[in-house]
Amino acid sequence: MKRALKVASVLTWFNLIFWGLMTVFVLLAAPVMGLVALVGAVLLSAIPLNCYAALQLHKSIRRPEIRLSHQTPVGIRFIGFVSLFFGLTTVMDQLTNLQQPAKMLTLLKESISGMKGLEFMTVNTVRIVSVVGLVLGLAVVVNVILNFRLLRWYYLVHQSDAS
Repeated sequence: MKRALKVASVLTWFNLIFWGLMTVFVLLAAPVMGLVALVGAVLLSAIPLNCYAALQLHKSIRRPEIRLSHQTPVGIRFIGFVSLFFGLTTVMDQLTNLQQPAKMLTLLKESISGMKGLEFMTVNTVRIVSVVGLVLGLAVVVNVILNFRLLRWYYLVHQSDAS
């Protein structure tokens, strides 16, 4: 379980920093983009919130004298499912992009045809962006699953201590 805790800690910190910054950038773009960006930022904030709750769990596992708040497991479970949904959606989307990068490139160029500077977009660029997106999505999915397992392990240990 120590290895799972170490991997989960690294992924949790990475996801907290990366997705927290992404949420801030979407919030900063909200005045320009409108209500859609604001709703997207609120939904996207599930990932950093889950990571914060997971850090509380990790602290409680490392130092057993620090008890876990009664709200933290609910946050890990409920917000974890929302984060898992975003992670799986990202993974599936990027896998689709990797299967048909030329089609994705034409769709992208059609949807943003008014913008200048898209000349650099090639099939290889779409592939690179898709691989990066796939890694980011997998980081969220693996992190959520590991934190679910750590929460279950935490409850099993504390349940056996109470008996």
